[in-house]
Amino acid sequence: MNLIFPITYMIWLLSEVILNRMLRSKSTDKQNADKNTLTIIWITVVAAITLAVFISMNIFVPILTNPVIQYIGLGIMYLGIILRIATVISLGRMFTVDVTIREDHKLKQDGIYRFLRHPSYFASLLTFVGFGISLNNWISLILVTISVIIVFQMRIRIEEIALIEQFGNEYLDYKRTVKGLIPFVW
Repeated sequence: MNLIFPITYMIWLLSEVILNRMLRSKSTDKQNADKNTLTIIWITVVAAITLAVFISMNIFVPILTNPVIQYIGLGIMYLGIILRIATVISLGRMFTVDVTIREDHKLKQDGIYRFLRHPSYFASLLTFVGFGISLNNWISLILVTISVIIVFQMRIRIEEIALIEQFGNEYLDYKRTVKGLIPFVW
């Protein structure tokens, strides 16, 4: 594996650590909505990535025998990282890594939010799929993808409760017309 792989993985890690450190809720925001899901997500992600790497190094179940698949995985990772950052920028000061409602919070329904209620989770999921593909191992890809979908679904349920409490029918109408995690599908 050449240097581009660990560099990409470090860029991904740093982007998430920076988001995690800089974009937490403040004391003026509604508190206790997160229900420790941020911690659960981090524990699940670290465990899934560690296990996926271990499996890819010890069990040979390639997605393709051509190593170009690993570079395709890196490309998907970069797409996910860029989309996640763009989503964070799009939501602006309303974005937090923990579930909260900010003072003067407005329901965003334009831009990428016209197509997807949770584009940040989608972008992150895309990055994890790219990571699994970059390992070129079916077991690793499935493990990472399923683990992340499970914790994201748990988190989305909690987030949507907070959004319904804040926005009521406006959010329920939005939820009926816009997919949640995967554009045009789910």
